[in-house]
This record gives sequence, structure tokens and C-alpha cells, in this order.
Amino acid sequence: MRGEATVLHADLDAFYASVEQRDAPELRGRPVVVGGGVVLAASYEAKARGVRTAMGGRQARDLCPDVVVVPPRMDAYSAASRAVFAIFRDTTPLVEGLSIDEAFLEVGGLRRIAGTPEQIAMRLRERVRAEVGLAISVGIARTKFLAKVASAVSKPDGLLVVEPEREEAFLLPLPVERLWGVGAVTAEKLHRLGIRTVGQLAELESATAERLLGKATGAHLHALARLRDPRPVDTTRRRSAIGSQRALGSRLRSADELDVILTQIVDRIARRLRDGDRVCRTVVLRLRYGDFVKASRSRTLRSPTDRTAVLLAVARALLAGAQPEIAERGITLIGVSLSQVARTDSVQLELPIDWDDGVRLDTALDAVRDRFGAASVSRAAQLGRDPGWSPPQLSEHE
Repeated sequence: MRGEATVLHADLDAFYASVEQRDAPELRGRPVVVGGGVVLAASYEAKARGVRTAMGGRQARDLCPDVVVVPPRMDAYSAASRAVFAIFRDTTPLVEGLSIDEAFLEVGGLRRIAGTPEQIAMRLRERVRAEVGLAISVGIARTKFLAKVASAVSKPDGLLVVEPEREEAFLLPLPVERLWGVGAVTAEKLHRLGIRTVGQLAELESATAERLLGKATGAHLHALARLRDPRPVDTTRRRSAIGSQRALGSRLRSADELDVILTQIVDRIARRLRDGDRVCRTVVLRLRYGDFVKASRSRTLRSPTDRTAVLLAVARALLAGAQPEIAERGITLIGVSLSQVARTDSVQLELPIDWDDGVRLDTALDAVRDRFGAASVSRAAQLGRDPGWSPPQLSEHE
């Protein structure tokens, strides 16, 4: 176990909304929402008025009548992310990306040439602001988990160091929702048991936590509450799955609307799969119902593929199977993940190799989008839709 606070968790503040405010000076200091029918991201000015991600657009306007709504620009967010990650990798070779806007950095070996972890973090924050024009919060701790909690507590635009001797004083009074892996359902279960702080969970025996929360979840959360997180910053970890999701708000969605959203998601992630010269075998449909209970359905293919038509057909079949539940309970989120991902050149293709119209269509559309932009070609069913329908990228750790 590491004995010093040398792990940095760097997390861009209100990322999508901050990029919009950076690129449009007239939006600075004003409440900004990215998205249309559903809030994909909100500036801190909007958050202060109660606006939250995944909230319906109408509810956001009721809370904040002067909110400025802008359509998402995924290309701009991707460019900003690449610029920030270049600074991360210029700071230390030990970088573990978590998502488009956050990463862990290990800086323990840089003391002689770059100074203390706090000094390194200060310079990193200054560079991100000067070179990319964005604010970034950084937490520093002995473990990845504590560094992530520290960066969240320091927001917005903050820097917080949790030295080993004050870890318990920092973590134990915090609400259990701060634990990595505690969502709304688990939090509600803990609250019913009278457990509201991390310290109260840490007081339980491990076996009790496992009995109350399930073996895997209970063991994981109890270990974090007792400050046990031996995971190093992993620079070799390759993404074993890629995905995207779409928050839907609380209003009812027709089967046609859900199909359009599902098609957008599959189009996006299938292209990402091909861009990385990869194929996948398993399609996972992720849902969150109207009562905020999460569910997933999956299907594994006989052979790996990167074809949009194949992946979309499987995703549609999974969604069709979930329609009775959606009709009864409603739906607030839909997402698709592709797992069992492998490099194309590592997979033995089955004979006969079928270069049919679907393959040629994927190749042609990828070429057009590479040259003229992701929005240059879209399906007819998407014409006239609110630009807020474009699904945001799903964080890798989700």
C-alpha cells in the first residue's frame, strides 16, 4: 500500500457547459444548459438554481427561466478532451483515463524533477486554464478512491490534498453517496438501515455489510469505507467495452422515439469501434426505468463484428424484449455497450467473408463523416429532431 499522497484525480468542471462558455464569451456567468429535451450538462450557474443532468428541459426552464439552452457539439468536446489529456501525459507518463473529462495521474516518482504532488497539480491546473481555457479540479491522496472523492469535494475549480494522517477525518463524516459505487438505490437502502455517513458503514463488520448489500457490493463498499483501495494507476488498461447512453427525462416516449435514439447510439459506437480497428461479440442494452431502477439485457454473437446493421438488429431485439416493462414503468435512460472487444487483426474471420452492401455502406459513411464531420450524414428518421437528442459519450468506467 502506498504511504504518500501521490495519486492525482483530475476532473474538468461542468465539462460540456464550460466548453460552451469558453467558446461563447456572452455565455460566461450565465446559466447554461447543453441539450434540448433533456439536460446533458449544466453550468455551475444553472446548478445553483437546481438544474441537474438528466433533468427534463421543461423542468430546467421552470427552475431557471433565464437559462440559455445550446445544442451539444461533441466534436468540440472531443477536441478539448484531447488537448487536456496531452497536458496530462506531458505531466507524467502514468495516466489512467476514466472518461472524456477525467483521469488519474501517478506523480510519486517526479518529486526530484518536478516538485511535490501539490506543486505538480498546481502547474497542471494552470496549464489547462492557460492552454485549453477550462477550469479543472484536482484531488490528491494516497489511493485512487480518496483522490476521486477529494476532487469532487474541491469542486468547482479547486485543489484538495488528503494527507495519510487525516484520511479518516476527511472521509468518515462524508455522506455514503460519496463512496464510489453508491447510487440512488444503494443509498436509499443504506438510509433505511440508518446508515448515512461513511463512518457508520465503516463501523459495521464486513460480513454484515455483505449480508445487507450483497456479497460483492457489500465487500467493495466496506473496503472503501475502511480506506482499503490498493489499485495502482493503470496505464496499460485497454477498454474492454465501449458505449454511449442517453438520458430521457421523465416524459413518456413512444416506441418510434426510442428506436430513433437507439439508432443514434448504435451509429455512434459502431463507428468508434471501426475507428479503433476493433470488433465485438456482445451487445448490452442498459435501461433505467421511471422508478430509477436499472436493468440490462445482453446478447452474445456467434462471431465478432463491427457492422452497424448487425449491432443495431441485436440492440433492437433487446429493446423489443424490454417494451412490456417500459410500458408499465416508463423509462428515463437508455444506453448500449459493446463488450468482448478485440482488435480486428486478432480475430479469425469466418468463411465465406461477406463483403455485402452493409459493409460497403459502413465504409462509405465513415469516409464521408471523416471528411465532412459527424453531422454531415444522418438517417432520415432523425431529420427535424431536436439537436439535444444527440447522445453523450458514456464514461469508460460506467
